[in-house]
Amino acid sequence: MTIQIALALTAFAFVTSITPGPNNMMLMASGANFGLRRTIPHMLGVALGFGAMIALLGLGMDKVIADHPRFMQVLYLSSIIYVFWLAWKIATAAAPGGRAAGAAPMSFLQACAFQWVNPKAWAMALGALSAYATDRAGVALVVVIFVLVNLPSVAVWAVMGQRLGSWLQNPGRLMLFNRAMALLLVASMLPVILN
Repeated sequence: MTIQIALALTAFAFVTSITPGPNNMMLMASGANFGLRRTIPHMLGVALGFGAMIALLGLGMDKVIADHPRFMQVLYLSSIIYVFWLAWKIATAAAPGGRAAGAAPMSFLQACAFQWVNPKAWAMALGALSAYATDRAGVALVVVIFVLVNLPSVAVWAVMGQRLGSWLQNPGRLMLFNRAMALLLVASMLPVILN
């Protein structure tokens, strides 16, 4: 891979990682509701889980999936249902003082697993692999660049949420924020649904 192609891949990784999508909306809500420190496992799960997804797809899992179109239909429907369920959970989250017992941010493993039902992640992974990976070394480079670019990109969203946290101490503002994040999460699915 030439320097120019690596720079183009880095730009692609940055633009797709920093723009709004299901991961970023959930990280912003988590930062606001739980703070940055408690959101770190979620951030790491997004970055490393997405890297693992790219690696597995790039090493041939994409061909196995392509041979089973029913699986893709089930995955598509499951993705939409799961994201809508997450939006509902965000919209109905209680204020910090009234938070239900056991309320917690998404864990590392949950965030890793979420990549497999995140339509934006699928589009990003398949787009990057088809455009930038011609062999196993290319797949490895796509993984490394995405992990290195993705982690600070998603951290921006969690930090924005945390910064809003003090303003959101008011239960009414927090409720409005959570509902807005839920609506934005659903809106991030519209291109997938309408496509």
